[in-house]
Amino acid sequence: MSSSSVIYNGGKSSPAETPGRFASVYSEVQTSRLNHPLPLPSVLKNPFKIVDGSRSSAAGNPDEIAKLFPNLFGQPPAMLVPSDSAGSGSDQKLKIGVVLSGGQAPGGHNVISGIFDYLQDCAKGSTLYGFRGGPAGIMKCKYVELTSEFIYPYRNQGGFDMICSGRDKIETPEQFKQAEETALKLDLDGLVVIGGDDSNTNACLLAENFRGKNVKTHVIGCPKTIDGDLKCKEVPTSFGFDTACKIYSEMIGNVMIDARSTGKYYHFVRLMGRAASHITLECALQTHPNITIIGEEVAAVKQTLKNVTDYITDVVCKRGELGYNYGVILIPEGLIDFIPEVQQLIAELNEILAHDVVDEAGLWKKKLRNQSQQLFDFLPQAIQEQLMLERDPHGNVQVAKIETEKMLIQMVETELEKRKQEGTYKGQFKGQSHFFGYEGRCGLPTNFDSTYCYALGYAAGALLHSGKTGLISSVGNLGAPVEEWTVGGTALTALMDVERRHGKFKPVIKKAMVELEGAPFRKFASMREEWAIKNRYISPGPIQFIGPASNDINHTLLLELGAQA
Repeated sequence: MSSSSVIYNGGKSSPAETPGRFASVYSEVQTSRLNHPLPLPSVLKNPFKIVDGSRSSAAGNPDEIAKLFPNLFGQPPAMLVPSDSAGSGSDQKLKIGVVLSGGQAPGGHNVISGIFDYLQDCAKGSTLYGFRGGPAGIMKCKYVELTSEFIYPYRNQGGFDMICSGRDKIETPEQFKQAEETALKLDLDGLVVIGGDDSNTNACLLAENFRGKNVKTHVIGCPKTIDGDLKCKEVPTSFGFDTACKIYSEMIGNVMIDARSTGKYYHFVRLMGRAASHITLECALQTHPNITIIGEEVAAVKQTLKNVTDYITDVVCKRGELGYNYGVILIPEGLIDFIPEVQQLIAELNEILAHDVVDEAGLWKKKLRNQSQQLFDFLPQAIQEQLMLERDPHGNVQVAKIETEKMLIQMVETELEKRKQEGTYKGQFKGQSHFFGYEGRCGLPTNFDSTYCYALGYAAGALLHSGKTGLISSVGNLGAPVEEWTVGGTALTALMDVERRHGKFKPVIKKAMVELEGAPFRKFASMREEWAIKNRYISPGPIQFIGPASNDINHTLLLELGAQA
């Protein structure tokens, strides 16, 4: 029987003011992680100076980005390098704020710990404020002073419950004014925004606004998202991806063993990742499922929903001939967004739902183009209903609520029944549906994510101490030992492109999609035919914190760095 420990949380806020801040009962594993040592890159452990690189541009439409960010555009990247002189910044005592923005990702608490420890080590007497509940905490000036006692129970722990997160954005003139008032009230020297592409776009807008108003508060971003779509050459990966993929891969490995044990189920597993299929690809590389659908490939070859269904059905038939009436199929959450005909249907539905009342007689369907109407009628009724659900605040279909895995099960069943009647399929098919989503967002971070996040936070503190703004904390050379990791900052404007919305250009950090010519996809493509027919299942098991596999990093990152996974 395992025992547990009671960890009393410090801080000045009452439990009612800050959710979860009272007393937590920790498992033995959680308790052991509290004091897990976190090595730093050697450049952060010794005197360093910051060297600027060449002028930066943008990921797309640099002229438009330059107009939107007149005070920040063109900023050079910053690199920390060893220095002969002691001290990395001024001797001033800093007042720094930190905010968690968007969905949770394992390791966020270690970013905050890294910022705090940098201030303790290199800017003694400084103050760190945590804004509660995400960006709304900045606008409403809801914060808590983060102390050593306050932070300790969250070191190397999952979740964002230290200060909690939120999805609010600071984008209107009134909201920028509120943020400015908070910065002035707290006399903030700097602010660290821990978030994904939208949150870091917002961080850059805030940095631009502060500089334009001569507010002294500098803003640094930090790359967070389990989806893995916030990355570039200078930012090799977003934190949380490593942990989430290992959690999902353990679960996939478990259902693989179940499939092989019963010999009668096909497990259709939908995985997080609306805009990109990085999680699905990484989990395939870790577990070797029979079928994996990569959304970017579907879009590139312009596959229809029937093409996808036929591909799955063909593999099921081939396996049936070998006596295998079971298997595992991985599907990205945003699959339907990648299918051109479905995208067209959704666009037409959005237009109809924005202007018309949907009548029960179905007369509204006559406003669909013939191809879209045929596709809508082809879909199972449950999916039809989900496509008609209320849109999100941006007017988009809420993809996470569309059970794509159940849709594919029904469509494969229908196709297999036809083939049975034709005498081309004699096997048995039973589908089991799964959605692995929030289960991966708040797990105990892996050794890699724990260390990577700590370095990102420590680096953010160093960048602010050196007077930098409008950069995203960047830690590279991740395939090497931690001591050899490189540390710096990349201009947020360098990651941006623009989208045309409501007649205006809006800046957005360009999402990193699965590259079909990239090493991770090429590795997967070279193996998938063998995995389809032969059972090459791998069950990675739970995340390891000690032992030979404890410091392994994910296949995607290794392959992108040029190593063999």
